[in-house]
Amino acid sequence: MVDITHKIKTLRTAVAEAFVQVSKQETIDAIKNKTVPKGDVLEMAKTAGLFAVKNTHNTIPDCHPLPVEFTLVNYEIEDLKIRIIFTVKTVYKTGVEVEAMHGASVVALTMYDMLKPIDKKIEIQNIRLVEKKGGKSSFGNQSRNLKASVIVCSDSISEGKKEDRAGKAIIEKLKKSDVTIHSYEIIPDELEIIRNKALEYAESCNLVIFTGGTGLSFRDVTPEALEPILERRIPGIEEAIRSYGQERMPYAMLSRSVAGTIGNTLLLALPGSTKGASESMDAVFPHLLHIFKILRGAKHDDND
Repeated sequence: MVDITHKIKTLRTAVAEAFVQVSKQETIDAIKNKTVPKGDVLEMAKTAGLFAVKNTHNTIPDCHPLPVEFTLVNYEIEDLKIRIIFTVKTVYKTGVEVEAMHGASVVALTMYDMLKPIDKKIEIQNIRLVEKKGGKSSFGNQSRNLKASVIVCSDSISEGKKEDRAGKAIIEKLKKSDVTIHSYEIIPDELEIIRNKALEYAESCNLVIFTGGTGLSFRDVTPEALEPILERRIPGIEEAIRSYGQERMPYAMLSRSVAGTIGNTLLLALPGSTKGASESMDAVFPHLLHIFKILRGAKHDDND
């Protein structure tokens, strides 16, 4: 089963369809008039589909169990063809495409089973996904022409006593979001140095990410360096990072991650541990990149 523990929950929607082709008008009439010997075909098939969706993970080995929070079955009858439209929604880490197609398939199979005594030439056709929303692809390509600087704040790493892993993990996450790396530096935990680097790179980069110095030791001064120069804080980003971390490690509540802007540049201060930095990136990327569309003057639309 695919590991989805690094993903965040979003509203996921999938619409699937299937077609049932009958061979004579008498079959359609029996469906509409509810005179099929086995019962009300449309309602029975709908019920079977609802049960199927909830049990998809028991049928398809690699599907994750997930909360099915909305289902809708619609029918369209045209000539001798019945179109089944199956919609599924959830708020979860993974999509419901397979659930929707599974539901549509079982609706079609149930109709076949109920109708075969009166029509021997029924066919099930074209089971497919019509639409999906809410996953990574729904956020679009927000990273066009964006440049980022990554700055590691650490006395021990700047002195050569330790190797940097957190900064490199951040860089890898940025590359996956198609963000260009403008620069990568390692500096000591000195307030003035951190502040000067922030101001310097705010002039040339869209995104400046600091890692380290967000804890509670006396040398952890990254928040104190950045907070006075930020023009606007973005509490939602900070809350998302801590909330994501808290679900995985209770010590995440002790981190003092910071997010805000200088002009049209976004500054982030993330934890200095490799895991903390990596998880912080997972918490807010790639959807955080939508901020640059807004900073350029675009408005939120109904899909944002």
